[in-house]
Amino acid sequence: MKKSLQIGSAFVGLIVGAGFASGQEIMQYFTNFGVWGTVGGVIAAIAFAFLGYTLAQLGSDLQTSSHKEVIYYIGGRYVGFILDVLITFFLFGVAVVMFAGSGSTFHQMFGINPLIGSLIMVAATLFTLLLNVKNIINLIAMVTPYLMVIIFIILIYSIFTMDISLSEANTLAKEQSPAASNWVLGVLLYVSYNLAAGAALLIVMGGTIKDRKVAGMGGILGGIMLGALIILINIAMFVKIDVVGGADMPTLKLAAQIHPVVGILMAIALLGMMYNTAVGMFYAFTVRFIKPESKSFKPAVVIIGLLGLGASLVGFTTLVGKVYSTMGYLGFALIIAILIAWAGKGKRERSEVTENY
Repeated sequence: MKKSLQIGSAFVGLIVGAGFASGQEIMQYFTNFGVWGTVGGVIAAIAFAFLGYTLAQLGSDLQTSSHKEVIYYIGGRYVGFILDVLITFFLFGVAVVMFAGSGSTFHQMFGINPLIGSLIMVAATLFTLLLNVKNIINLIAMVTPYLMVIIFIILIYSIFTMDISLSEANTLAKEQSPAASNWVLGVLLYVSYNLAAGAALLIVMGGTIKDRKVAGMGGILGGIMLGALIILINIAMFVKIDVVGGADMPTLKLAAQIHPVVGILMAIALLGMMYNTAVGMFYAFTVRFIKPESKSFKPAVVIIGLLGLGASLVGFTTLVGKVYSTMGYLGFALIIAILIAWAGKGKRERSEVTENY
């Protein structure tokens, strides 16, 4: 159970990037649909749990150190090649977005030059990548409980200081600008692009576990924790929609209202989430080309990190628009491939049982 919990927590730590923890993604894909946002959170939890379970088990079955083997396994020679290229590209892209985002956050919080802020994040990421994969999983997993405690404090505060009725909150929420035309599409898009971002490292994490049941349970626990965070953040913002509506970082605004210290703790959590995502994405990107035990792995990490720093100079907002808008479509293709592989595996297992009798 301990290993499963580590995988689950690392999965959460990877997915929960700056947009998730700040509340901005949850606002756009869930809260802005009113009471249906909570229903969407439950559906997202189920989807993340199932897809996490399937990917972690595939990683364990194939004992892979890279996402490549699993992607070709579920997609075949041609579809697998396309998915592999796109996932590899987005791994680098999302890590670069985190570098740019950390630069913006350091500038907003402390008045530090964005380039210095990005450089700090790149240095922390490179240092971590020089560790082995199990240490990386442990480090990413450590931030998840911290974030959940902060979010729970914000939730309790929001509920007990609510100044509007639920019907008023529902009306105000629907006046915001959602990221999709309806709540069902919002859930699908959200799960889709997050899976496109997190699938590679989840596969790699599954590959470190020989027991497929332990790996699968890790995926399930990760999905449940992700769903819980979505629902908690969504409710906290929904009941305080009159305060956070239109805010760039809703959870940070709520945290600062409780006490400046809580605001600082939340800001640290945001940087921690960016760090988690950057480490996970860059690791999965690098091991796609070079095995961790190879002598060329560490020099490659440094070179790729410097390239990422250069790419981050394009700007946080521009990068988010370019990278994330395309990831949703990749995620849909990946989900379809996973479902087909899962259905095919179940069919093969049933055939084997029939033949045995």
